[in-house]
Amino acid sequence: MNLKILLPFRVYLEKAGVLRINVETATGSFGLLPQRLDCLATLVPGILMYETATEGETFVAVDEGVMVKSGPDVLVSVRRAMAGQDLAALRESVELEYATLDENERSAREVMAKLETGFLRRLATFQHE
Repeated sequence: MNLKILLPFRVYLEKAGVLRINVETATGSFGLLPQRLDCLATLVPGILMYETATEGETFVAVDEGVMVKSGPDVLVSVRRAMAGQDLAALRESVELEYATLDENERSAREVMAKLETGFLRRLATFQHE
């Protein structure tokens, strides 16, 4: 199979010769083999696993998204992805990434709150004039 993982602004991974793929959906995980019929699935945040003859199993932590299998091609479109051979190291990387995202989100919310407060003050001043 040919696996392609797309992020919003770039192709994250392209891999030919994939022997099997496991994905996680809201109803559970399931596997894809080359002979499987074409299908579509909504993915939940979790681990996508693929295997090749030369590299063995590779794990990819993915955010929510969709997966489409059409013939030998498997297309996965997700918001974020991070790959690794070792699940423990991948977990640490994901936790660090989410901690950074959480801090960035807090900062963005603080900025938005200040902007909204300033806008409301100007609006109140304008209405009193």
